[in-house]
Amino acid sequence: MVIGFPDLTSRRYNITSPKDPRYNCIAWAAGDVTKWWWPTPGVSYWPERVPSEETVEAFTAAFATLGYEPCSNGGFEDGFEKLAIYAQVNGAPSHMARQLPGGRWTSKLGSDVDIMHEALTQVEGSLYGHVVAYMKRRRS
Repeated sequence: MVIGFPDLTSRRYNITSPKDPRYNCIAWAAGDVTKWWWPTPGVSYWPERVPSEETVEAFTAAFATLGYEPCSNGGFEDGFEKLAIYAQVNGAPSHMARQLPGGRWTSKLGSDVDIMHEALTQVEGSLYGHVVAYMKRRRS
C-alpha cells in the first residue's frame, strides 16, 4: 500500500518512472513531462484561452485543446485514449489519470512517481476524491 492510497497494493500497481517534481498528474495525463500544469497564471502552465479556474469545466476545456471530448465512462474502447478527472467533495479537480492501450491506467502521484494501475478506484479517497468526468480522443 502507498500512503494515502489504501487500495494500492504491490500486486495491483507498478512504478513506471522515478520521482520527478518538474511535472504533475495533469501534465502526465496530457503527455507532457516538461512542466507543471495547473490553472495558476504566472506560476504553472495552462492552455491559452482556457479559464484559469479550478473547475471540472476548465479542466475539460483545457483537454479539449488537445482533442479530447467528454464521454460517459472509463471503459476500454479500442482505438481511443481516455482520461479520468478526479475531484474533491467541493467539486475542485484534484487529479487526472490516463488510460493506456489495453485498458490499464497511469497516474502521476503529485511530484512523486508515475504508476500503472488496474482500476481508477485505486487512487480514489481522501487525497484525490473520486472520478467525476471522463474524456476521450482517437489514438494517433
